[in-house]
Amino acid sequence: MTESVVEVLDEDAAGLPDPLEEVARRLLVEIGEDPDREGLKETPARFARWWREFSGYDPGEVGTLFPLRTQGQIVMVSDINLWSLCEHHLLPFSCTVTIAYRPRGDVLGLSKFARIAHRHAHRLQVQERLVRDIADEITAVTGSDDVAVIAQGEHLCMSMRGIRTPALMTSSVFNGIFNEYGPARQELVTTVFPGRR
Repeated sequence: MTESVVEVLDEDAAGLPDPLEEVARRLLVEIGEDPDREGLKETPARFARWWREFSGYDPGEVGTLFPLRTQGQIVMVSDINLWSLCEHHLLPFSCTVTIAYRPRGDVLGLSKFARIAHRHAHRLQVQERLVRDIADEITAVTGSDDVAVIAQGEHLCMSMRGIRTPALMTSSVFNGIFNEYGPARQELVTTVFPGRR
C-alpha cells in the first residue's frame, strides 16, 4: 500500500475528512452544481473513496511459479478485461488484454497474469505504455524474454469528448520469438483476431 494511502487511512481513523472530498466539492461548484443538494451530499466522500481504491490497488502475490517443464510450449491468457484512466484527460478506458509467453522453466500461476495487468492499469496510463509495463513485468517474473501483450481498448476521451466517435485502439508488444513473423506470432494473432490471417 502506498504511503499516501496509509496517511489517508490514518486521517480517516482519526475522523478527519479525506482531502479528496474537498477536491470533489470544488469540482462540483466549478461545474455549476450545489454539492449540498440532495443526491450530491455524499458524492465527495464516494469520489474520495473511489480514487483511493483505484490508486491504492493491491494485486496481491504475482510471482507464484509452478514446477512444470514444457517443451517449447506457448502459454496464452486472453480476454483479460480491465479499466484504466487516461493520463491526458482523467477519463476511463477499457481494455481487453491477451498475454502470451514461452516458459523458460517454471510456469506462472494463471491468476497472476490478470493481477499483473490490473496492477499496471490501476494508475494513470496510456495504452501504449500499459502493454509495455505488463510485458516487462511478465519477463521479470518468469525470466522469459519470449513475451507478447496485445490490448484492444475503447477510450472515453475519444468516445465522449473531442471527435465523439467510438473506436477500438490496438497496441502490442512482441518480444523474443514473437518479434519474428513466424508460428508463435501467427498463433497469437489468430487467437486475438480470429478470422484474420
